[in-house]
Amino acid sequence: MFIATQGEQLLSTGEAATVLGTSRQHVVNLCTSGKLPHSWVGKHRRVRQADVNRIAAGSHRTTKDQSRSLVLAHATAGVIVADPDRALELARTNMKRMRDGAARGAALVWLDEWSGLLDGPLVDLLGALTSTSPRSRELRQNNPFAGLLTDEARARALRAATR
Repeated sequence: MFIATQGEQLLSTGEAATVLGTSRQHVVNLCTSGKLPHSWVGKHRRVRQADVNRIAAGSHRTTKDQSRSLVLAHATAGVIVADPDRALELARTNMKRMRDGAARGAALVWLDEWSGLLDGPLVDLLGALTSTSPRSRELRQNNPFAGLLTDEARARALRAATR
């Protein structure tokens, strides 16, 4: 908790989420855990821009699971580059299935973002898929490319991730 001083740039949790490329709930969790100092304005949290920037600058460290996800994403990107039409068709089919299923809340936000990436330039899609940014980490949690890698390619990538 902090007391805001005059001239200090304060952000809502939604604005901080946009800066970090994460969900608003993730920002709330950071506040609750004490990793992101916050102040209350009425019933709403406010965070300092400087604190959000500090977290954004240090957010490129990855956990073992995130490293594994990133290696799988790179393997997926290789298949996408080799046959983009097939990969994008599979992703769109998977997205429809995900939307028709139980996807709601934050998952829908990320599915909307994937939709935009699937309809945009291939280089933007590949960049989002393989980046270490918080936004890309969140995107990979709702990856529409399930089934694109063969079992053998997936196993090879997972073995590589443990090295």
